[in-house]
Amino acid sequence: MLEGEASYRSATMVHELALVMPVYNEQDCIQDVVKDWAAVLDGLGIDYVMIILNDGSTDGTFQQLATFAGNHRINLVNKINSGHGPTILKGYREALQEAEWVFQCDSDNEIPAQCFPDLWGKRNDFDAVLGCRQRPHQPLQRKIISWIALQTVRFFFGRGVIDVNVPYRLVRSSVLSRIIDKIAEDTFAPNVIISGVLAKRNFRILNFPVSWRPRSTGKVSIVRSKLYKAAILSFRQTLEVSKTI
Repeated sequence: MLEGEASYRSATMVHELALVMPVYNEQDCIQDVVKDWAAVLDGLGIDYVMIILNDGSTDGTFQQLATFAGNHRINLVNKINSGHGPTILKGYREALQEAEWVFQCDSDNEIPAQCFPDLWGKRNDFDAVLGCRQRPHQPLQRKIISWIALQTVRFFFGRGVIDVNVPYRLVRSSVLSRIIDKIAEDTFAPNVIISGVLAKRNFRILNFPVSWRPRSTGKVSIVRSKLYKAAILSFRQTLEVSKTI
C-alpha cells in the first residue's frame, strides 16, 4: 500500500472498484456488454459501481442504456459529444471519488469481461495492472499507430508499459489522482500519458496479457487519414505533459 493511501480511501471512497466505460454509437451491443460486466463483477463479489458515459451517441445507444436506469450499481452519464479522451477523463474524475480502484474499458467488447477476474486477482502487489492485447490480426495502420504511441512513451517517459493505450487498465485511485491533474480536459489520448507517467515515476506496473477480438458491431470512429492526424495530436499533447512531469 502506498504512503497516505489508507487516509485517502477512508476520507473519500465508497466502493472497492469503479468501472469507467465511455460509449459512442454502440446500440447493437451495449446492453450485452453491460450485462456481461455486471455478471463478472457480481460473480467476484466486488463492491463496485459502473460509470457509463454516453458521449452524445446519434443512434439508439441512449435508449438501450436507459433500461439500466434505477440500477444502484450503474451510474449513467448522458453528455454532449466531446470525444473518447475527454469522456474517459470525465469518468476518471468521477471514479476517483467513488472507489479504491479505477478500471477503464471500452464498450465495443473487443476485450471481453471474462478476462477481468485473472487481472483483478493480481492487483494487490501493484499500483497498476494494464492489459496487453494479444492481437495478431490487427489492421496494419493501427499497428503503426500503436508502435508510434509506444515509442513516444518510451522516449519521453521510459519503459515499463507494453500496450500504452490499452482500454483495459486497473489503477489505484491514490496513484491515478496524482496524474489526472496534469492532463488537460481536451486530451485526445489520456491513457497514453497515464501510461507514460506510471513508467516515469516507477510505479509498480504489471503488464497482463488479455485476449482481443475484432469488433462485430458498430464502426471504428477514427479511420485512415484521421488516424494519423490523431496520432500527431496525441504525440504533441504527450510531449507537452512530459515537460511538466
